[in-house]
Amino acid sequence: MIERFVENIEKAIASSSIVLSSNVQKYFGPALETVYLKGHLLIIDSSVLEIAIFATKSRKTLSIEKYRLHYMNSAGQMLFRYDNAPHHLEIDSYPHHKHLIK
Repeated sequence: MIERFVENIEKAIASSSIVLSSNVQKYFGPALETVYLKGHLLIIDSSVLEIAIFATKSRKTLSIEKYRLHYMNSAGQMLFRYDNAPHHLEIDSYPHHKHLIK
């Protein structure tokens, strides 16, 4: 299940017409019960998407426990970031939220 999850992400990146290159490292836990993916994608406009995903397998389900998707322009300035860090308890989508530049 974890391996298929990783393969699907790799296929999506490889088949994307807007991704010029990618460098995603994979760290598998014991017995393939967990995986941590960390890396970046270079987009055709020279922007960069940094990703960090921690997923776990339990019985027949896969859960994304933690994630961060950080999108920057070609100058390295953040455009937005999605994550599920446990702050902003006041929002309806807690812990999932989006950060924007102000």
